[in-house]
Amino acid sequence: MFCLGKDRVMKNRQKAGYTFLKILTGSDLSRRRLPLMSARSGKPGPVVWLTSCIHGDEVTGIVIIQEVFKAIRKHPLVQGSLNAFPLMNPIGFETGSRNITFSKEDLNRSFPGNVSGSLAERIAEKIFSTIRATNPQLVLDLHCDWIRSMPYTLIDQSPGAAGRDAYMKMKNIARSTGLLVVQEAELQRGTFSFSLLEHNIPAITLELGESYVVSEENVKLGVESIFSVLASLEMVEPRSVPFQYALPKEFKAKVLRFSSKPVSPTSGIIRFLVGAGDVVKKGQPVAKIYNTFGKLQKTILCLEDGIVLGHSDSSVAYPGAPLMAMAVV
Repeated sequence: MFCLGKDRVMKNRQKAGYTFLKILTGSDLSRRRLPLMSARSGKPGPVVWLTSCIHGDEVTGIVIIQEVFKAIRKHPLVQGSLNAFPLMNPIGFETGSRNITFSKEDLNRSFPGNVSGSLAERIAEKIFSTIRATNPQLVLDLHCDWIRSMPYTLIDQSPGAAGRDAYMKMKNIARSTGLLVVQEAELQRGTFSFSLLEHNIPAITLELGESYVVSEENVKLGVESIFSVLASLEMVEPRSVPFQYALPKEFKAKVLRFSSKPVSPTSGIIRFLVGAGDVVKKGQPVAKIYNTFGKLQKTILCLEDGIVLGHSDSSVAYPGAPLMAMAVV
């Protein structure tokens, strides 16, 4: 169990603390640490974790967590405790890199970690064991997507018998995020959220817009979504009007399936015909690919009914490259 330093007592006996978790010592003997935040009410209740910036270029989640804790200082938790790792990949963050720069590893493919493994596996083990020791009822992992993308809730496939209870709880809680709920099309082994489910801990991923820069619009949406979840767990007072991201009626109550198809069949320059949030039908043109002289090479057709989550940050096409992300029926 981690120990918080410099606790501050609030009006209703809530305590807030800020400390660090050491992850490694550099060759110059400098210590690399993960910032750790916590707010504990004076009343027993759910233990919830917020995590962000597992990819160093996904910075909006850091600010969302900061704003959530600012709000909780003004309006303390009714029950339970809220903990957070706002910056899980400081090495990637400092260099604007998705991965851990030193080892070029994806931290989000290194869980549950290994105390004697690679650098990413060792960092993952420290994060995972710290969170698991608190016996959490939920982990909300904040990510960013393509530049032109809409916010959505991403849930994993079932991990099987070992995590069945957590999986069912996760599916129920996902609806309270107020965002479009999308399920992974395939098992994502080694990811933070899937590894938590395998250990029977409910975990949900929130995809909140563009990487590299803080999106103020998505900060607001992320804070609203998190407070909607906390209200559903009776950790905060419910809002008079529950949060709901603006969605077409036909998608509000559905769990859709994630798809990265169609992919590009050829090289060229992509000209997108649809954008994030657009409802699309099977057979509808969604992009056109031209060669250097402006000759049309291919019109890309939608393969299934659904909604566009976002499209590629680059208009450079090559064979097999994903063009956009879809949530399909």
